Amino acid sequence: MTGALIAFEGLDQSGKETQARRLQARCEAAGRRVEFLAFPCYQTAIAQEIAAALAGERRYTPDVLQLLFVANRYEYRDRIEQAMAAGAVVICDRYAASSVAYGEAFGLDPAWLTDAQRYLPRPTVTVLLDIAAERSAERKQANRDKFERDLALLTRVRASYRRQADADASWVVIDAAHGIDTVAASVSDAIDARLGLR
Repeated sequence: MTGALIAFEGLDQSGKETQARRLQARCEAAGRRVEFLAFPCYQTAIAQEIAAALAGERRYTPDVLQLLFVANRYEYRDRIEQAMAAGAVVICDRYAASSVAYGEAFGLDPAWLTDAQRYLPRPTVTVLLDIAAERSAERKQANRDKFERDLALLTRVRASYRRQADADASWVVIDAAHGIDTVAASVSDAIDARLGLR
């Protein structure tokens, strides 16, 4: 079987992990091997720096912080490539587009952020779970990191995601304001149409 890389993108609380895990279960039920990754993958020293920055314990400029995110993905490049070569479906909760979206929201050049990731495996499909920043905030009231508390920033992040989706035919945009089951059905239909997983 041909391998595939499916990336879930969107604001926090858009349902990325929930929908990615549901898709994982569907693929496995269909007999496909699945490799699941959530970025940042906090098992590495680089990702621990990211965690410290998001908690306000480190102060990095936006370009340095996004390079840390990019470096964390490169740490898993071989694993992704090997899984795909073996015919697995690789499902990522966040991937390359996140750095473009958040970096662009901080005024960084999206072309530079895209170019910095050009040697990463390209997603077969990117699923954008689209919600407004205000809806994201409603879904999580406590323990929000510094990005999650900044609604103006999140609005710019959403705009970048939508711009990226408009420019790339491999993207699927799904209204994530609906209930979990409705969103899951939309994800399944979109992935089936692109990859024929049924």
